[in-house]
Amino acid sequence: MTPKERAERAAQVMWASDNASPWAGMQIDMVDEGQAQLSLTVAEHHVNGHGICHGGLIFMLADSAFAFACNSRNQSTVAQHNTISYITPGRLGDRLTARAREVALTGRSGIYDVTVTNQSDAVIAEFRGCSRAVRGQLFEE
Repeated sequence: MTPKERAERAAQVMWASDNASPWAGMQIDMVDEGQAQLSLTVAEHHVNGHGICHGGLIFMLADSAFAFACNSRNQSTVAQHNTISYITPGRLGDRLTARAREVALTGRSGIYDVTVTNQSDAVIAEFRGCSRAVRGQLFEE
């Protein structure tokens, strides 16, 4: 199995039991070893009282991309801690894309950066996720 095939299989297994990401309107655009891209369109129910995309939804999109990237090697991995900086508001109708990439992986700990952009490539948010591998795999190899 190639690294990309492993990442795609891991993503299929995770997506099959992920109720939150599809419920929010996300879709997986791409996965590969140490990276993932997810996207969603900002709908009416994603907009807060300021008329902009709720920050929690932007965090959720980035966190989901992070999860698919850090589980791409078929090693069960969870978030240890995450931070986000909001740069520009997302707006109703925007197509938001979260691109996650592995920055470092040593032993059981990893660091991943996720950039969330809109359809014009304007940066909406920058997210950093720190992961921790736990026991088990997503599927048997």
